[in-house]
Amino acid sequence: MSIIPNNNNRKMTVINGDRFSDLQGFYGEVSHVLMRDEDWKVGTLDGFDDILYRFEGEIIWKHAQKSKEDLGFEATKNFYENKIRQGKPFNINLAQEKLDELIEGNGQTLYEILIEIMESHKNITLVLD
Repeated sequence: MSIIPNNNNRKMTVINGDRFSDLQGFYGEVSHVLMRDEDWKVGTLDGFDDILYRFEGEIIWKHAQKSKEDLGFEATKNFYENKIRQGKPFNINLAQEKLDELIEGNGQTLYEILIEIMESHKNITLVLD
C-alpha cells in the first residue's frame, strides 16, 4: 500500500494485493502506510476501522481479486475457528454464530468485511482494481 498525492489534494492510497496473502499481511501494509509515525500498529478489524477515521481520500485496491481469494472462505473459517479455540477475551458465541453463517453461505468473508469497513467511511472512496 502506498499513498500518492493526486490533483485534487486528496490522498490516494494503493493497496497492492500482491504484497500480502493473509489478514496479518494486510494489517502490516496498513500499519506501514497509514500509521508510519504512530507507536501502535493495526492488529484487529476494529483497529483498522479506527485508523480510517483519520484518512480522507481514495483507496485503490489493486489485485483485489487475489485478495478476495486470499481473504475468502478458508481464511475466514480459520479466523473464526481460532477465536473460538482461544476463548476469552473473544466472544465465542458471536464467533460461532459468524462461523455458522459463513458455512451456511450467508456470512461475510474477511475480504467482504474489510470492504464494508472501508465503504462505511464517507471520507473514503474505494476503487477495486
